[in-house]
Amino acid sequence: MSGRRGTDPINDDLVASGHGDHASFFAAVYRTYSPVVAGYLRAGGVDDPEGVTHDVFLALYPRLSSVHGGAQGLRTLIFSIAHARSVDHHRRRHSRPALVEYDPDRDRRRATSAEDDALDGSPEAKALAMLEGLSEDHREVLRLRIIAELSVTEVADIMHKSTGAIAQLQYRALKSLRNQQTAKDGVAP
Repeated sequence: MSGRRGTDPINDDLVASGHGDHASFFAAVYRTYSPVVAGYLRAGGVDDPEGVTHDVFLALYPRLSSVHGGAQGLRTLIFSIAHARSVDHHRRRHSRPALVEYDPDRDRRRATSAEDDALDGSPEAKALAMLEGLSEDHREVLRLRIIAELSVTEVADIMHKSTGAIAQLQYRALKSLRNQQTAKDGVAP
């Protein structure tokens, strides 16, 4: 899980010095983490991941002066806010009237859209389709561990579960993904 962490431009010294110069510190934090937050939200099925990403950073800005734990504390705070915004989004979506699904029989177009053609074979579309086959807790653990690159302890804090429960959820999620792929490929494990 430490792929990008070692090269993060946000380090403990920058976090410590950022308490004085909020504007440039915030700009560096936004440039570094907004793409990852947007990916986390997109993988979570948020309808407007870019808009919600902006909400996350708007909520973060007033809290910058109270960040503790250096760069890792900042990262955990960012994804705690992102997790809360994702939960809020899904709660609001379930309380709204249901959207009418697309009915291909009523579509009079003769050709598929360029967007559909581009997205159907993309690795992102395939990964999202695989995640759809998992339970919500399994998807959330993988999003926080893989996309957000958070530790088991940080994920446990965000999801309000024990570290053992998170480790077990991750194990079961990965096993479920493996079983999906095995069934798709028709190969016995």
